[in-house]
Amino acid sequence: MKNPFKNKFKNRWLRLVSNRYVLITLFFIVWMIFLDNYSYFDQRILNEEIQELEDNKQYYKDEIKKDNQSIKMLKSKDQVEKFAREKYYMKRDSEDIYIIEYEGDTIKKGL
Repeated sequence: MKNPFKNKFKNRWLRLVSNRYVLITLFFIVWMIFLDNYSYFDQRILNEEIQELEDNKQYYKDEIKKDNQSIKMLKSKDQVEKFAREKYYMKRDSEDIYIIEYEGDTIKKGL
């Protein structure tokens, strides 16, 4: 025995898919998602780049704050001397400096 709803179901889908408004709408959707210059995929890539740039912006703002604090600290002569001794290994005339490097502190070059 044949199912009477099977033909109606096929006819309904056939009529729906063959409707020109549905075809134009489907074409438009496919065009906007895949083929257009402002397609979904291009927009997703651009949004990822924007997010990365905003993260970089926040990182550099934090670095600027740290540098401003360092600059404020270096206003006094004692802080400048401390910084020069720690960073650049500067010394007074009557002093000797011995630099001790541990095995884990050095960077291995060219294996």
